[in-house]
Amino acid sequence: MDNVLPAREEANSSFNSINGRVALIQSSGKINNISITFDTLNDNLGNPKCVFWNFNLLDGLGGWDDEGCSLVVFKNKTVSCNCNHLTSFSILMSPKSPKNLPLDIITYIGVGISMASLVICLIIEAVIWRKIRRNTTSYLRHVSIVNIAVSLLIANIWFIVGAFISEADQANPPACSAAAFFIHFFYLSLFFWMLASALLLFYRTVSVFDGLSKTAMLAIGFSLGYGVPLIIATITIAVTAPKEEYIRDIEVCWLNWDESRALLAFVVPALLIVLINFIILVVVVYKMLRRRVGASAAQAAEKHVLVVIARCLAVLTPFFGLTWGLGVGIMIDPTNNGIHITFAFFNSLQGFFILVFGTLLDKKVRSELTSTSQTSQSRTASTSAGFSFSNLRIFRKLRPKRGSSSGLNVSSNASESQSFANT
Repeated sequence: MDNVLPAREEANSSFNSINGRVALIQSSGKINNISITFDTLNDNLGNPKCVFWNFNLLDGLGGWDDEGCSLVVFKNKTVSCNCNHLTSFSILMSPKSPKNLPLDIITYIGVGISMASLVICLIIEAVIWRKIRRNTTSYLRHVSIVNIAVSLLIANIWFIVGAFISEADQANPPACSAAAFFIHFFYLSLFFWMLASALLLFYRTVSVFDGLSKTAMLAIGFSLGYGVPLIIATITIAVTAPKEEYIRDIEVCWLNWDESRALLAFVVPALLIVLINFIILVVVVYKMLRRRVGASAAQAAEKHVLVVIARCLAVLTPFFGLTWGLGVGIMIDPTNNGIHITFAFFNSLQGFFILVFGTLLDKKVRSELTSTSQTSQSRTASTSAGFSFSNLRIFRKLRPKRGSSSGLNVSSNASESQSFANT
């Protein structure tokens, strides 16, 4: 039947294959619903899609269409489908997102390292939080780093939740859609908070807008960091979910590509932010090289913060750009295991890079941690010494004086002693 009904669909892609017998069903009665179970022919293929032959596709040439058909379950090398009409049925399956042990190991170990790194980053920020408020630019930088870490941490948590949902025996599209929405939202928040950091660097270096207060800059940062991603994620799910084209079929809880191109709602903003950050970095480096070094301590502290922001963006921007550039490579060549493994490696270690280049390589952060540790140790030592000295004084008070006839301390003044002698 491959020669009669080839594996072409509306997208006319060459990645899919017919992986089940073609069932030709006819009924003399009126049937509104039909359920069919297929045995798969090739166990190496995944991402099953229940389809029927639509003679009207591709200008009358015909092709496989999934309208009115839905996947019920994919288990034990069988695929169960449900359709609301009768025609020629089969299943199309593709080798996208290959399931293999090395890829799973790299992904889960990497995500674990990333989440642990982000937790350490947030703990460090909490320890030094009071001391970073002295400089406005430093304060705003750390606000961005904290929100970048929080966004990526929550996105990783939802990634794990989505993985458990997609690997369950029974498909749960509503739960999978919810996981995809939050993953989409918080990954976008990560990139938009990076954009907020770049704009802060640009503002402090070039001084395009004068007179912005700390409150105004915080409002801009949170509106950009969470408001814009929420709008994009909401519009995406509102447009594609009613057509059941929001998430990918059963394979993973992530944005759809084949039918609706919903994945562009993440890829386009992310790569656009990477490009904008590159442009800002070029302008800022050019300005900083031409600017004379300030003589005052405040100017030196300001320059240090700007250098830290520039260095952080100079490392994280190409790293994130390379990571999601590999994601685009997966869309172009979904059968390439090397791209899948490389993408999983870079994507899962983002938290570690945020910890190192966003926090640990800042010498001010290290000095604040050192001073905090020394202060804590000195307080502990002072408390111990004070406790020992107090115990010593109490012991001396309780000890009887020499010459006393009893265990009690009997005291007398000089005048009393003189009167006794005269008597």
